[in-house]
Amino acid sequence: MPRAVHVLAFGIFAMVTSEFVVAGLMPQMAAGLGVTVPQIGYLITVFALSMALGGPLLSVALLRLPPKTALMVLFPLFLAGNVLAATASGYPAMVIARIITGVASQAFFGVAISLGSQLTRPEIRGRAVAVILNGLMLGTLLGLPLATLTGERYGWRAAFWAISALTAAAALCTLIGVGRTDRPEGSGTFRAELTAFRAPRLWLTLLTSTMVIGATFSAFSYLNPILTQVTGFSPGTVPLLLLTYGAATVIGNTVVGRLADRHTLPVLLTGLSLNALFLAGFALLARFDVGAVLCMLGIGLVGVTMNPALVTRVQRVGNARPLVNTVHSSFITFGVVLGSALGGLGLDRFGLRAPLWLGAALAVTGLLTLVPDLLRRTGRGACPRTTSNGTATTPLANSEHRAPTPLHPG
Repeated sequence: MPRAVHVLAFGIFAMVTSEFVVAGLMPQMAAGLGVTVPQIGYLITVFALSMALGGPLLSVALLRLPPKTALMVLFPLFLAGNVLAATASGYPAMVIARIITGVASQAFFGVAISLGSQLTRPEIRGRAVAVILNGLMLGTLLGLPLATLTGERYGWRAAFWAISALTAAAALCTLIGVGRTDRPEGSGTFRAELTAFRAPRLWLTLLTSTMVIGATFSAFSYLNPILTQVTGFSPGTVPLLLLTYGAATVIGNTVVGRLADRHTLPVLLTGLSLNALFLAGFALLARFDVGAVLCMLGIGLVGVTMNPALVTRVQRVGNARPLVNTVHSSFITFGVVLGSALGGLGLDRFGLRAPLWLGAALAVTGLLTLVPDLLRRTGRGACPRTTSNGTATTPLANSEHRAPTPLHPG
């Protein structure tokens, strides 16, 4: 695995730490800015919507730049957003800061994943994506607790200054550790990048990603109240449980990354099926501490950890260029918004177990989006063809072991 791939993961770690820091410092930020806790919560929504809507637009503006150059444009923009957050004198300035960092973060994800695919051999691109996305998992596992601890001890502004320093370090590492790269073949114009989106199959593939992430975040967004008010854990125990959940996501992401290249569809089918079972099991066993923890860890293993397989599948149906990857990241972000919003509505109306049941329903919906690909594979597998040397082969066998190069339906 090229060293540059690990450097890209460091950049994503900085971005994700900034994304999550508000969640850990809501009371302190509310007091410091003179607003309510729910208003601080809206900053999370603003960040997510900025990622989903603004990220692709910024990616379009950067299409003509080589990937490394694009990253070195995005780092200062993201840094400026964090500095503005650290020095914000009021709530409006903080909203602007979150919009800037959200847009830059989403564009960074798309360019980084595209660059990681460009830097590695086709047969290990799934593993490369997993390494890059480990920055996301480690941001949840380590970045959020460290930023929260910094904010609690030295003030919430110190947390944003620390993230600014982390961003500067990641930019320096990228400048030194990532070699010069050219634009991917066929990219550079908006019209060329839009070609992939003409395929209906790509939109269905993007919808799968939304369902996978939505199912997980329907539960993850409300783990704290579920574990304390239903299962009965003390508030002081929850951070330790979330730490084990984060460790499970790192393990699951690594395993899926190893399998994503050769077994993309089976990995997604298995992951969604298990996630639906774990979510339903959590809902049924929420009052039992051992059962609840085991199901929670199961969700960590097979939830957001499907990302390497999701990225590989999207790149095969569309391409590995920045715009497709950024739009895919937006659909993943929509999954976060969808899962947390539906989970909140269900919680208000039906109680604390409702987000778990809704998550299971979203996972089943995700399984349904895989049906056309499963039928396509079955149809191909039923029609073996014979090669020139007399050996029977099928498109199914070839597609299962094909590297994640661009593939267009039909």
